[in-house]
Amino acid sequence: MTQIDARLREDVHQLGELLGTTIREQYGDAFLDKIERIRKGAKAARQGSADGARQLSETLDQLNDDELLPVARAFNQFLNLANIAEQYHRVRRRDPGEAKPFENRILDELLQRLLADGHDREALARQVGQLDIELVLTAHPTEVARRTLIQKYDAISAQLAEQDHRDLSDAERDAIAGRLQRLIAEAWHTEEIRRVRPTPVDEAKWGFAVIENSLWQAVPTVLRKADQTLQRETGLRLPLQAAPIRFASWMGGDRDGNPNVTAKVTREVLLLARWMAADLYLRDIDSLAAELSMQQASDELRARAGDSAEPYRALLKGLRERLRATRAWAHESLAGPVKPSAAVLSHNDELYEPLHLCYRSLHDCGMGVIADGPLLDFLRRVSTFGLFLVRLDVRQDAARHAAALGEITEYLGLGRYQEWDEEQRLVFLQTELSSRRPLLPADFCPAEDTAEVLATCREVAAAPAASLGSYVISMAGAASDVLAVQLLLKEAGLRRAMRVVPLFETLADLDNAPTAIERLLALPDYRAQLQGPQEVMIGYSDSAKDAGTTAAAWAQYRAQESLVDICQRHEVELLLFHGRGGTVGRGGGPAHEAILSQPPGSVNGRFRTTEQGEMIRFKFGMPDIAEQNLNLYLAAVLEATLMPPPAPEPAWRAQMDRLAADGVAAYRGVVREHPQFVEYFRQATPEQELGRLPLGSRPAKRREGGVESLRAIPWIFAWTQTRLMLPAWLGWEAALSGALERGEGELLQDMREHWPFFRTRIDMLEMVLAKADESIASLYDERLVDAELRPLGAHLRDLLSQAGDVVLGLTGQTQLLAHSAETLEFITVRNTYLDPLHLLQAELLARSRRREHEAGSALEQALLVSVAGIAAGLRNTG
Repeated sequence: MTQIDARLREDVHQLGELLGTTIREQYGDAFLDKIERIRKGAKAARQGSADGARQLSETLDQLNDDELLPVARAFNQFLNLANIAEQYHRVRRRDPGEAKPFENRILDELLQRLLADGHDREALARQVGQLDIELVLTAHPTEVARRTLIQKYDAISAQLAEQDHRDLSDAERDAIAGRLQRLIAEAWHTEEIRRVRPTPVDEAKWGFAVIENSLWQAVPTVLRKADQTLQRETGLRLPLQAAPIRFASWMGGDRDGNPNVTAKVTREVLLLARWMAADLYLRDIDSLAAELSMQQASDELRARAGDSAEPYRALLKGLRERLRATRAWAHESLAGPVKPSAAVLSHNDELYEPLHLCYRSLHDCGMGVIADGPLLDFLRRVSTFGLFLVRLDVRQDAARHAAALGEITEYLGLGRYQEWDEEQRLVFLQTELSSRRPLLPADFCPAEDTAEVLATCREVAAAPAASLGSYVISMAGAASDVLAVQLLLKEAGLRRAMRVVPLFETLADLDNAPTAIERLLALPDYRAQLQGPQEVMIGYSDSAKDAGTTAAAWAQYRAQESLVDICQRHEVELLLFHGRGGTVGRGGGPAHEAILSQPPGSVNGRFRTTEQGEMIRFKFGMPDIAEQNLNLYLAAVLEATLMPPPAPEPAWRAQMDRLAADGVAAYRGVVREHPQFVEYFRQATPEQELGRLPLGSRPAKRREGGVESLRAIPWIFAWTQTRLMLPAWLGWEAALSGALERGEGELLQDMREHWPFFRTRIDMLEMVLAKADESIASLYDERLVDAELRPLGAHLRDLLSQAGDVVLGLTGQTQLLAHSAETLEFITVRNTYLDPLHLLQAELLARSRRREHEAGSALEQALLVSVAGIAAGLRNTG
C-alpha cells in the first residue's frame, strides 16, 4: 500500500510526542503509559490481533471514573492534531521540481484545455469575469470546536510552516519546537467544549471570524492568481470590479424551526456585519496609507486631495474618517435605531470610488507596480465583500407564512387562507399584490407567531438591499408560497425587488417543483416584476432523509433538468441554489466533482450553494486551504458552464428510474415501515444525548415525534458516531443488487464510465462505505441495545456489507478506495485513535442511561468530548 508522505508522518509523530509530553506533565508516566497501551491495542486490533483487541478492551474497562474524561480528551486531541498536520500537508512548501497540488494548478490547466478545444480567448476571459459563485455560510449544530481552540490549532499550523525550511539553524528549530509545545499545552489545558449553547449571534460572529482570519486574505490572493493566469493564457485581465466569488450567510437569518432567530437577532447580525466590515477596511486603509507616500499624482486626484504634499494619504484620510463614522454608527445602532450622519458610508461606490481614483492615478503616473499591490487587493475586497461583509439570507417555513395570512384573512372576515385551494390563494394574493391600499388595518394586533413573521418582514424592508441575499421558503410546494412572502413583504413596506426563493425538499416536493415554477412564471404580473434570475433552492438533506440518497439524488437531477427547460421556455435566467451538507447523506462530497456532475445547462456561469459548519472550518478556516477550495469552485463552475456534461442516454434514465424505485422502497421499508426501527435508532445511537448537548442554537427536532420530526443533521450525525452511516447508503444495496440480478451490470458500467452524475454518486458511496465499520456499529449494539432489537442491527450490518460488496463488484476493486491509497491510509491512521473513542463512547452512553447526572458533569463532558473526537476523526459528519 502507498504510505503517507514521510513529512506528514514526521509532523503527526512530532505533534503526538509533544501532546504526550503535555499529558505526562499533568497526569504522570503511568497515565501516559495507559494511553499508549490503548493506542497500541487499537492498532493491533485493527490488524486482526486478538491479543490487541483484548488489551484495548481490558485497559478501557479498567479506567476509573476520573480517568474517562482525560482519556477521551487525549484521543480527541490526537485526532485534531492529525487533522492539523494533514491540512498543512496539503499546502506545505514544495521542493524544486515537485508538482504543485492539483487545487493550485487546476485553473491554469483548465484554461489551457479550453483554449486547445477552440474557445475564443476574449470570450473565455469575459466568461471568467462574469462568473457568479455565491457560497452561503450556515450554522451547524455539530460544529463542536470552540473558537478559542480553533485559533490555537491555526497557530500550530503556522508553526509547522515555520519549521518547513531546510536552512533553519538548530536554535531556530528549537524555538519552533518550544512554541509548538507551548501551543499544544495551551490547547490541552483549554476546555474543548462550550458549556452553554451558542446563540444565533454567537454563530454569526463565528462566521465573521472565518472571514476575518482566512477569507479576507484568501480572496484577493485567489483573484490575483486568476488574473495572472488569465493574462498569461489569454492576454486579457480580470476586470477590476469582477467578483466571481461572493459570500452570503444564514447565521442570524435562518429561522426555520429555530425560535431563537428573531427579527431582533436578524437586525443585530446585520449591524454587526457592517461593524466588522468597517473595522476590517480600517485596518487595510491604515497599512495602505503607510505605503502610499508618493507625491506624484494625476490632476484628477490632486483636485480631490487639495494642496497636499502627499495627495494619496490626504484622500485616504477622508475615507478613513468615513469608515470610523460607519463603524461608530453601527455600534451605536445596536442599542437602538440611530439616524446615520452624512459621513456614514451607505453605498459600495462611496468606498470603491476614491480607492479606484488612487489606482488610476498611480497607473497614469507610471507607478502601476505600486497600484497592483495592496491597493489592488483592497479593491478586490470591496468588490467581493462590500460594506456589508456577507449578504444575509432570511429563511422561514412556508407553513408560518400561511398561518400568518390565515390569521389576517380571518380577521378581515375573508375566511381561512389555509383552507383555500391553490387557485383561491393565487387569486387573493395577486389581487392584493396589485392593490395600492394596505391589507392590514392599523389596529390589527396579531398573535405572537404572526407578529414575529411581520416583524421579520419589516426588518427586511428596512435593511439596505445590498445587505440581504434571498428570502428562502423552506418546505415550499406551490406558486402561492412565493406570492405569500411577496405580499407579506409588501405589507411591511418593501418597495424594491427581492429574490423570494422556494426550497423544494421532500421527494414529492422535488417531483412537483417544475409544476410549481411553471405556474409561477405563467403569472403575467409575477413575470413583469421579476428582476434578475428566478432562483430555486434544491434541498438535499430532507429529500435524502425522506427517501434515501438513491431516489433523492435522481429526483434532484430530474427537477433541475425540468427547471432549466421551463426557464428557457419563459426566457428567464435560472439560478439554482444547492442546499448541500457536509456528508454524502446530505448531498455532500467533493464540490468540484459534484458541480461537474450537474445536469447540462444547470450551471450557466452561476452557482449558489450552502457551506455548513464544520466544513466551513475544514475548507475555509485557513487562508491557504481556502485558496485551494476557492480555486476548485472557480474551475468547476467555469468548466460546467463551457464544457457541460452530456445529457443522459434514454437507457441510463430508465435504469435510474429503476434504481430510484428500488432504492426508495428498500429505504422506507426499513426507516418508515419496520416497527422496531425508531426504538432501535434511539438505543443504538447517541441521538437522545445529542439533543441535550450544547451543540448549536437550533433545536434538534422541529417537533415531537419519530424520525420524521428529526432535523436531517442530527439524524445523520447520530449514525455517523456509530460508524453505521446508514442514511448515506441505505437503499443503494438493494438498487444495485437488483440491477445486477437483472443482468444490467454492463449498463451500470457504461453509466459509470460516461455519465458524471452516476460516477460521482458511486464515488461518494464508496467513500462513505470506506468510513463505515460493521464491527464498531456492532459494539454499540452489544453495549446499548435491548436483546429483542439486536436482530435488526445485525440485519442492517448485513445490508451494509452487501452495499460494500456490490460497489466492489461495480468498480472491479478488491478493497474500497484501493484506487486512492493515500485516502485509505489516512482513514487507517485515524482508526487507531477513533476505535478507543468509540469503545469509550459506548461505555459512557451506557453509564449515562443507567444513572442521573447533572448537566456539565464529568460524565457529560466526557461524552461530548467523545462526540467531538469522532467528528474530528471522520471530518464530514453532519
